[in-house]
Amino acid sequence: MTKIFAVAGIAAASLFGTQVKAQSTTPANQLRFGIGVEGFVPTGNLRTVSNVGIGGTARLQYGVNQNVALMLTAGYYNAFGQKVAPGYSDLKYPSVGIVPVKAGIKGYLADGFYLSGEVGAGFETRDVYARADGSKDTKLILAPGLGYSFKNVDIGARYENFSGQNNNYGIAALRIAYGFGL
Repeated sequence: MTKIFAVAGIAAASLFGTQVKAQSTTPANQLRFGIGVEGFVPTGNLRTVSNVGIGGTARLQYGVNQNVALMLTAGYYNAFGQKVAPGYSDLKYPSVGIVPVKAGIKGYLADGFYLSGEVGAGFETRDVYARADGSKDTKLILAPGLGYSFKNVDIGARYENFSGQNNNYGIAALRIAYGFGL
């Protein structure tokens, strides 16, 4: 996880260190599409079986006015299974896969800085608490976040809560994305 945050920090520092003009507003009545990579730390019940994860997302964004955008986001998250008994065994928990599908809103505060909120569903592709019938959970997702947008780059941090059925958990995530107008 340290390597993920180090790479993200270097990328952010290089972007802030260049003479890039920040995009302070979302163009009204225009669509943008972005592809992002996500690094995250599991929280809640997921922390007992995983200590790091990575994912990828695609986001469609529509500018409602100069300071507000609507978002549709989908992708895949993988929380890597950790050792069951570190130092004693090589036995590992299985990785947990989640397909998030979310809708949200992004409000620009000033000079590229924004606050965001998303709601949606997370479809587990593998349930670490395997059931005899093989069924998997669908979770309610609530995700507040904040970030900074450049012309083609978006860097955002958020907490994503997954709730429902037998186990509730979350992730603290960092997303770096490249976007362009459609």
